[in-house]
Amino acid sequence: MSAGPAFPPPDRPYASRGPGPRSVLRRKSVESSLAAVDDPERRLRRTLTAWDLAVLGVAVAVGAGIFSVGATAAANYAGPAVIVSFLVAALVCALAIMCYAEFASTIPVAGSAYTYSYSTMGELVAWIIGWDLILEMLLASAVIAKFWGVYLSDAFGLFGLDVPPTVTLLGVDVAWGPVLIVAVFTTLLAIGTRLSSRVNSVFTIIKVGITVFVIVVGFFYVKAENWTPFVPPAEPAAAGTTGLHQPLTGFLLGFEPTTYGVMGILSGAALVFFAFIGFDVVATTAEETKDPQRAVPRGILGGLALVTVLYILVTVVVTGMVSYRDLAAADHPSLTTAFVLVGADWAGRVISVGILVGLTSVLMVLLLGLTRVIFAMSRDGLLPRGLSRTSPRFGTPLALQVGAGVVVALIAGLAEVELLEEMINIGTLSAFVLVSFGIPILRRTRPDLPRGFRVPWSPALPVIAGVACLWLMLNLTTLTWLRFLAWLAAGVLIYFLYSYRRSLVGRGAPDPTPLPADGH
Repeated sequence: MSAGPAFPPPDRPYASRGPGPRSVLRRKSVESSLAAVDDPERRLRRTLTAWDLAVLGVAVAVGAGIFSVGATAAANYAGPAVIVSFLVAALVCALAIMCYAEFASTIPVAGSAYTYSYSTMGELVAWIIGWDLILEMLLASAVIAKFWGVYLSDAFGLFGLDVPPTVTLLGVDVAWGPVLIVAVFTTLLAIGTRLSSRVNSVFTIIKVGITVFVIVVGFFYVKAENWTPFVPPAEPAAAGTTGLHQPLTGFLLGFEPTTYGVMGILSGAALVFFAFIGFDVVATTAEETKDPQRAVPRGILGGLALVTVLYILVTVVVTGMVSYRDLAAADHPSLTTAFVLVGADWAGRVISVGILVGLTSVLMVLLLGLTRVIFAMSRDGLLPRGLSRTSPRFGTPLALQVGAGVVVALIAGLAEVELLEEMINIGTLSAFVLVSFGIPILRRTRPDLPRGFRVPWSPALPVIAGVACLWLMLNLTTLTWLRFLAWLAAGVLIYFLYSYRRSLVGRGAPDPTPLPADGH
């Protein structure tokens, strides 16, 4: 190591480890990422514990999906074998989440997969994954807010109240429910992450309690014959699942679309993977966590374990209460459908309350994750730097949080954003792929870094995780892929028109760690 000052003079080119500052593959060193958290104008407060992170993980993963996604996958894809679909999805998620845990314990900085990719694969890849994360969390926030408004109207109806779901403003019909819930949680998050976490903990405990209650009651209606056949034989898919609406693998290979059977289990796994998205959001809070090297791995993995158990139990109940054929006959199969079919209509009210509470906490975590990714990209200069300024009073990116809330509220209140639901999956999976492949790269390039958690059997397990996530991506519909490629094209255009020239790395921002003369 050559001698030199701890902080190079401003006119020194950025001392990245890899391609030069004019390359789109220029990398931001880990030391620069860690030093950025001390910028007094862009500093987040460390207030969260491992318990807070576990609650955040459960909060974002246990929403309306726990009452519907298993039933939908059983009805349309896998039958009772949807239990296996959940196990496959949980295993793939666990492999990817271990990679997140290692990265977060090594680079405990806001930005999640974006920050990790910047240190391992270079700026263009980091930009693309940051752009994907914005897509995931923006659409997920808007979709959840939209569904919250729908389920609020349903809840009013179940309790005999007639409340219109929309109001007319300047001649435009606006769904007031999504706007209201986004406004409430935007305010809480702007005031402070710790306060938001406490409110979120209360909602999470309530919805887990409701879920457990529904599971216990449902077991009294289970009949073993409903699990036979466990893997229904494959059959031609229903009309409307051909062409751009069939999985990309089948479209490219010319397969006739089918449902059930082994391919149905894999397609079901791709669908129910949606139930596990959100744990990557927890990694975005590493910069606001006390003792992140220990707390982040414990919080993420502990939350994933609890969520997996809850989802599998709900799936066992819903497939045991009624035949998957009866579920398939329903327009929108859900756990409520199963209770109605066995004559327990009262359960609809309990589940509707559980869904409302569940969606409330999901939305809060997604709004938090969205702003932290934009915050990290802004701090690096890839988005306008003013977005990353934090409030001296609250220690949060106040203006950014409010701005993001306004955008989400407008989309949820005015657009039919639920039509883009699968875009959330592909955005998440693309992040999982790059984070998984990034672990062996960082192990090779920076073996000296202290790691609070290490993925076992690297590079084998991280590579398996990346390939598995890529396989799930290929099982999403062709139309989703076309929309995703359009989003990527827009992102690449913005990068070359704005971010490439504004990047602090490219402009020679100082690196706090001097490097040898060869730059490696």
